[in-house]
Amino acid sequence: MATVAAVSAAIISAAGAQEALKSTEEEYYDFLALQGLVTRPTLNYRTLSDSEWELSEDAAQDSRNVWKANSLGTKKKLSDHISFKAYGPEWYNSYNTAEPYGQNDGALWQGKGYNSSLTAGVRLEGYGFEVTLKPQLSFSQNLDYDYITSGYDSKYAYVWSYSQNVGADAPQRFGDESFATFDWGDTEIRYTWKTITMGVGTQAVWLGPAWLNPILSSNNAATYPKFDFGIRKTALTIPGINWYAGDIEGRVWTGYLSESDYFDSDDSNNHNMLNALSLSYAPSFLPGLTLGINRVFLTKWETENLKYIGRLFTLSTSNTIEDQKASFTADWLFPQVGFEVYGEVGVDDFGRLDVNLTHTMVYTVGLKKMITINKIRNIYGEILFEWNNTEMSQDFQFTWPYNFGFHSVITQGYTNRGQWLGAGSGYGGNGQFLGFRLYYKNGFVMPFMQRCSPDNDYLYSKAVDASATDGSLNEIYFNRWKTNINYGCSLLYFFTPNLSVTGTFIYNKIYMPLYNEGDTWMRNFITQCSLKYTF
Repeated sequence: MATVAAVSAAIISAAGAQEALKSTEEEYYDFLALQGLVTRPTLNYRTLSDSEWELSEDAAQDSRNVWKANSLGTKKKLSDHISFKAYGPEWYNSYNTAEPYGQNDGALWQGKGYNSSLTAGVRLEGYGFEVTLKPQLSFSQNLDYDYITSGYDSKYAYVWSYSQNVGADAPQRFGDESFATFDWGDTEIRYTWKTITMGVGTQAVWLGPAWLNPILSSNNAATYPKFDFGIRKTALTIPGINWYAGDIEGRVWTGYLSESDYFDSDDSNNHNMLNALSLSYAPSFLPGLTLGINRVFLTKWETENLKYIGRLFTLSTSNTIEDQKASFTADWLFPQVGFEVYGEVGVDDFGRLDVNLTHTMVYTVGLKKMITINKIRNIYGEILFEWNNTEMSQDFQFTWPYNFGFHSVITQGYTNRGQWLGAGSGYGGNGQFLGFRLYYKNGFVMPFMQRCSPDNDYLYSKAVDASATDGSLNEIYFNRWKTNINYGCSLLYFFTPNLSVTGTFIYNKIYMPLYNEGDTWMRNFITQCSLKYTF
């Protein structure tokens, strides 16, 4: 019976299914891509609807597919033209003993104390239409802790700004009470003809190859209503000579962003418009390489600002009424040896790249490596490494304090409902992550180390218009860098092919939690666990 179940699961999984961003299923399929067992369904732009993985029957039964007997969730056919997929339910829980900690978790705010979210959903496909309903309900105990007095209208607001209410809507605490949040999550209605697609909904967008901290877009913040149009990953064939030149992908979207309740008291500026573009190309003559460019314009929510959809395709560098950012991505996958290297470079308002290439420049780089541990027992490892830097460039010492996530016109900065749209660790600092994930037939174990300075720009801003000749800056600020040092371990275990539990424990040592040398350091113990049933 066990053999029959395993073969049945493999055949069903060959049908493939759309997977949520950063879900257990998507991360496992991506590991299979590193092994060369499956081809990634996207190039540079990912949402739940676009992340459709297709395993061949041979790959589904390959010994390297260590979870082939477990259910990863598949589409079920209701008729010849209509299919159905269920998501979850998944119940996530966390506890932070000292201060908020968490990222890439949608609308959930993981404050001090107990936090929880529940997600579940369904998806119907047929006749070119795709309807997905996958909301998120979350709860945060939101206990009090010591934080920096803000310079904004709200005492809970971000650590710093370079003038009153010019910075970012990224609260240190979401009020002084426990609260619950409903978010539509990965909900969407879409129509696709061949590879041309358009949709309206709230699905989170992940841009670029980063594993933890993409520069411009992730699932770190609450979702926002958006409309998108473009082409999914498509083979490019040159007419006349019938030459396959590679794969292309492109998407344009407009989104409706909102301010949190903990920023300012001006209700007239609560909503911003995001117009964005993502283009990518994977050349056939350089197998495994993918190149991409992403561009966004943030403006106030006014009908006339829809003109910025057209300006996405121009080289305009004006930033009088908008905040524009761009990123350039490169990813090179070598499945023959189970190795991948990637990078993303971001720039703000384009600046004068011809004169000062590093002006406003930020970056994320990383690699993945598959290791065969025990081929007979089907045990495989994956090394994950990523380095992220979003500190302000040196030339800002000649101008004003700066942070990649701030903007003088879009006063809420690069955020939605109080959380960063891109890099979940924030902007203005740097971070490093190193983990080793060990896959076996019943789950995985991943010990990891992480270091993150969330916003060094807060201290760099103190040096603008100041002098270091008398040594006072060194004496006051040099030892005040807030830094998180994490030692943790994550694990997943399948109790049954359909029921799994995940758990993570992190020892988080926080140096200079208030950017004050007298604070020295504090401990934060972080526990995270989730229970998930997959149909």
